[in-house]
Amino acid sequence: MKSKLFVAALMLAVAVPASAQFAKPEDAYKYRSSVMTLQGAHMGRINAQLKSDKPDMQAIATNAALLDTLNRLFFTAFPEGSDMVANSRAKPEIWKQSAKFKENADKLNAQVAKLNEAAKSGDAAATRSAFQSTAQACKGCHDEFRRD
Repeated sequence: MKSKLFVAALMLAVAVPASAQFAKPEDAYKYRSSVMTLQGAHMGRINAQLKSDKPDMQAIATNAALLDTLNRLFFTAFPEGSDMVANSRAKPEIWKQSAKFKENADKLNAQVAKLNEAAKSGDAAATRSAFQSTAQACKGCHDEFRRD
């Protein structure tokens, strides 16, 4: 029951405009940092399963579904003004090249959706391929829009 409420709350958060979600720029930074931590954890769990001799496809599917939701939430956390938060690894290009950032976000969202679908199918080979494409899309966005 708690997980259904959590998912419902996450889905509601996606529907609310980013500017309404964050009282101050620091809140957006904290939010996206937290979501990034969760994205990394779920990618790591999927990767560990895909490297095993007998991947648990149900575990992969669960993590891929969460990743799909988290990924969409992440891109709501870049309102104007949140580029100046101390310790942020976000490059100013996110706001200067917003169309390009959105293009990268859309590409990553599409790859994560494909990973989610492949994981649901139970096909380990298709899931591995989709995972690799997702990882490349993550890296591409990091390369362009995240400081080291």
